[in-house]
Order: sequence, then C-alpha cells, then structure tokens
Amino acid sequence: MDLIDRTEAPEYKLIEEVRIPAIATQTLDNGQPVYWVNAGQQPVIRLEIVFDAGAWYEPMPGVSALTLKMLTEGTRSHTSAQISEYFDRYGAFLEQHSGTNRASLMVYGLTKHLPALLPMIQEMVLDSVIPQKELNHQKNMTVQHLRVNLEKNNFVAGRLIREKVFGKNHPYGSNQKPETVEAIQREMVEQFYHQHIRQRPFRVVAAGHVTELEIALLNKFFGQQNVEVAVSAHGAEKTIATDPTPVLVEKEDSLQSSIRLGRLLFNRKHPDYFPMLVFNEVLGGYFGSRLMKNIREEKGFTYGIWSNLSMFPSQGYLLIGTDVKRENTQETLDEIGKEIRRLQNELVPADELKTVKNYMAGSYVGSLNTPFEIADRYKTMLFDGLPTDFIHSYIERIRAVTAGQVQEMAHRYLPDGSLIEVVVGGK
Repeated sequence: MDLIDRTEAPEYKLIEEVRIPAIATQTLDNGQPVYWVNAGQQPVIRLEIVFDAGAWYEPMPGVSALTLKMLTEGTRSHTSAQISEYFDRYGAFLEQHSGTNRASLMVYGLTKHLPALLPMIQEMVLDSVIPQKELNHQKNMTVQHLRVNLEKNNFVAGRLIREKVFGKNHPYGSNQKPETVEAIQREMVEQFYHQHIRQRPFRVVAAGHVTELEIALLNKFFGQQNVEVAVSAHGAEKTIATDPTPVLVEKEDSLQSSIRLGRLLFNRKHPDYFPMLVFNEVLGGYFGSRLMKNIREEKGFTYGIWSNLSMFPSQGYLLIGTDVKRENTQETLDEIGKEIRRLQNELVPADELKTVKNYMAGSYVGSLNTPFEIADRYKTMLFDGLPTDFIHSYIERIRAVTAGQVQEMAHRYLPDGSLIEVVVGGK
C-alpha cells in the first residue's frame, strides 16, 4: 500500500487549451438566428429568446425590467396564474433578464416537453396585455426591494461608482429610484413592449439536449412569425460623462464603510484586454491577490477585498471594492494605492505570475462545466462581436502576457488620481 507524502504538493498539469462542444447556427424562415449547444447527459433544455431591449433602449430606468416581468403576467388568453400553472404542469420554470444592452426570456425544462411549451412561450412574447393590477404589483415589489437595498452601504456605493464612471444619464450608470419606478405608467411599458419585443428582431440560444428536431420545432413556431425592424432613437450611441469628484456619504450610525474605486476602461475587443485581465488578477482578482494578502491577511481590516473588470458591449470599467470598519477607511485607501504603485515600480515575480495564470486558466475551464455555462460563453462572444477564436484562444492569450505588460497596464491605466473614489459610511 502506497503512502502519500503530505509534505509535498500533488503534481498538477498545466491547462493549455479549452475544449468544449462547438456551437451550431441556423437561420429561421423569418431570418432570425438560432444558436445551440448540444451537450450534457440529461434530457433537459434551456431556451433563451434574446431581444435588443435592455437599459440601452429604455426611456427611463426600470422600464425594460418591468416589461420583461410583465411577459408572464397575462395574455389575451391566459391570466398570470394560468401561465404559472401551465409551466408548473410540465416541470418547467421561467426567468426574465434585463441587462445593459439585451433582455431575454429564459425557459428551463425537459426537452420532451418543448412541443407543449413553445406555444405558450410564443403567446407570451406576441400577445402580452400588460394587466394594470399585475403591473402595480410588480412595481410595488420593485420599490420595496429597492428601499431595503438602499439602506445597505455596499448597494449604495455600487450605484454611485457606476454613476461617477459613466454618468447618471448613461445606461451603464443610470439607476432606479423609488420615485422613478412609481412614475412608470402602463403606457410606457406597453410602448416599450411593442417597440422592442413584440414582432421585433430576436435571437434564440438553446443549450442542453438539443437536436435538429428541436430546431425544427423552433422554426415551426418562431420562424413563421412576422418580424419588423423598429426605428427607435433610444438605440443611438450614448454620451459618457465621467465625474472624477470623490464621494463621501456619511452615515453616523454605520460601523462599517463600503469603499468602491473605479475608472472607465474599454470592452473585450481592446488590445489591452488580456494584459489588463492578468493585471487585475494579480491586484485583486482572486484569494491570493496582492490586495487580499495586504488588507485581509496582514492588516485584518476586512473579510474580503476584490477587483474586477466589468465588461459591457461598448465599454467597461475597473472596479475595486471592500467593506471595512470606518476607522480603517483611510488606511485601506492608502494601502490600495500602495499596492498599485508596487505594480508600477516592480515587475511581478515569475513564480507569482505563473500561479496567477494557472489559477485563471483553471478558473476559466472550471466555468465551462455545463451546457448552459458553455452557451453563456458563446453568447458573449457572438453578441459582443468578438473574434470566433476568442474562447479557444483565451488561455493561450492569458499565458502570453508578460510581467512587463502587467507593469505597463499599471502605468497606463492607474496613474495617481485616475481612480474615482466612493465611500459610503464614513472615514
């Protein structure tokens, strides 16, 4: 019987490439694209119908999210209770997502039930009636949830940093308020529904047990409906209005402060995207990062501190965040600046850079375990207009980043004064 030497770390194998099932593409009879990933052992399917109907297109914050929620709240033939009971009958469930640029209706269920589910899904998309009672209920729930969150320092800090980076009137920086949600009228929701969802261009993404039979069923229903291209001024380019002024929201009864630091960057197409990814990981992207070692392990100021790159189709931003005791706020800010200056003045040691790259490679591959996760990666690539080899070359491009490039990112994007500072709680 072999004994394990627990004084030595087990051997590991470097991950050099990404191997995932290919995504298939087909055009429905009405010209709308369908993308699907046939993978997994279970007879399940996730069907997502995607519209250009996110915050980028809405006339005021909250309209897109409310419109998507109303798709399940009643048609001319079925009430909200009947729709809910229908999907329960087949063991399926619905999710609605309203993002910055896109909005979608997502359905999970057994593949064998797709013929029964598709007629109801199509009815919801084409025949929503936006019932006033249900709309009022959704608005009230949204306002109540919002008021609870507005009491949380970290929620307020997150909203404020986006406003500062992009501007209050930009779709990436605008935020819902109780009074703006309450001001949304049924006519606004109905108009948004007709302008951006009903008989408007869409894309379908399917994942799981998906074959040509399921695609033929999709074509039978969604491929035969009329599609009209809407002319809307809301789809035009938006102006970014970054405000670098620091923000301090004092809360006398708050024992902790939420710190958010951020700055405008670029999207995934930018040539600095991969070097900046590695820089971010070294700084605060994982549990062994510089910020975690300094501010959590050495100083004991926080349970966690992080940095990430938030990427949208047209822009992105760097965000650093943590929650600390208010008396440690300024010292935490000083230490964050210190770690950034270290990355500007010193090359990352080879062993540390290797560890970071290995972690990033393993984390990326680990995020591609299910058909749904794989479809999400492909969806980002397709919808954001990324190169066709983006996923498969990801690890190769991470490993190609040098210590010199990491240092260059620190100099180029994080000189003194480049980070916008938001503190909610106090100093």
